Amino acid sequence: MSKFTFANSLEGFDNHISNSIRGYDCLWDDILKLSEYFVEDQTNVVDIGCSTGKFIKQMALQNNFCKCNYIGIENEEDFYEDLLSLEDHNIEFFLHDVREFLFQNCSFITSIFTLQFLPIKDRYQLFQSVYNGLNSGGAFVFAEKIFSNNPRVQEMMTFLHYEYKRKNFSTDQILDKEKELRHMLKPNTEFEISQMCAKIGFDITPFWRNHNFVGFICIK
Repeated sequence: MSKFTFANSLEGFDNHISNSIRGYDCLWDDILKLSEYFVEDQTNVVDIGCSTGKFIKQMALQNNFCKCNYIGIENEEDFYEDLLSLEDHNIEFFLHDVREFLFQNCSFITSIFTLQFLPIKDRYQLFQSVYNGLNSGGAFVFAEKIFSNNPRVQEMMTFLHYEYKRKNFSTDQILDKEKELRHMLKPNTEFEISQMCAKIGFDITPFWRNHNFVGFICIK
């Protein structure tokens, strides 16, 4: 049995996520298209939890009409060693705890299934830090696993997600991953996320949804 780990190879990690979350590729495309509305010259564009670096690199290509800095933040050393080979004149990667990162002069900040691994008590402070680092009119676009307040709905969404994963993984692989993530991943409800972002000052709107995963766009 293949044991789950986040320290996957550059070649396999994005495929692993795509095979775990239905619509992941469409989510990528949607965020890339949204970036065109917000990325501005002489600003910073940041991807929190950039893993393989492919997304931030694609975003730089998507917005090659802008002269800005693209920054990827990653806290996994295994990823970071490979990320260094992707650095370019306008793309830079940092091995850093995002909770201690200083966001400045940002027009667009993204995070795809990363913040759900932070302790719940630290999330408000990070969202506040992101808000403070965004320029007026800038956007924070992120996607997270959510938990439903309705136990019946939660059960149904979990079942549908499990059925999708069964197409790509063995039952043992699925159970192994669930055990590994049990104490690492603590989802908020959609209401909690919306309330937190609104309290900080964001104008928040869900724009993507699949099973118990939701994408949000937050505009400052």
